[in-house]
Amino acid sequence: MISYENVKDKKGVLLSLTSLVPLEFETLLIYFEQVWNEYIVINHVNIRGRKRKYGGGRKPVLLKIEDKLLFILYYFKTYPLQSVIAVQFGMSQSQANEWIHKLSAVLRMALDKLGQMPERDAPALKDALQNISHDEEAAIDGTERRRQRPKDGEKQKEYYSGKKKPIP
Repeated sequence: MISYENVKDKKGVLLSLTSLVPLEFETLLIYFEQVWNEYIVINHVNIRGRKRKYGGGRKPVLLKIEDKLLFILYYFKTYPLQSVIAVQFGMSQSQANEWIHKLSAVLRMALDKLGQMPERDAPALKDALQNISHDEEAAIDGTERRRQRPKDGEKQKEYYSGKKKPIP
C-alpha cells in the first residue's frame, strides 16, 4: 500500500509519484492541511441534522493528511483507473471516487491560497507572465486538446484548419 511514511525519505520515488520534491510537498502540505480543516468544519462538523459528533464511525483509510495529499497528487499525475488507485491505497473503488472528489476541491483551494493555481485564461496568462521577475520560474503546459467543433460554418473555420488529424 502506498503511504507517505513509505516514500518521504525517498526523494526520487516521491518525485515520481507527485512531481514534487520533499520541500515542495511539505510547503504544499501546510496549505493543504489548513484548507482541509476548513473544509471539514464547513462540510461535516457544522451541518444541520447531524446525529452524532464528527469523527464517529469507521476510521478512513487515508487517516493522515500527508496520505491525503499524496493520494490526490498521485491521482492527478498518473490518472489511473479508480479501481487501480483503490488497490494501491488499500480501499474500495467507491471510496477512491469519494476521496478524489473531496480532495480535488481541497487541493484546488490550497493551490489558490498558495498562489499557484494554473492560469487558464490567455489574457490573464499574458499579464501573469509580464509580472514575473527574471529570477522566478514559470512553466507553460502547451498540451493540445480536442475541441468540439461548432455547428456554425463560420465559427468552424475559426477553430478548425483541416490540416491536423486526430491522433488515435
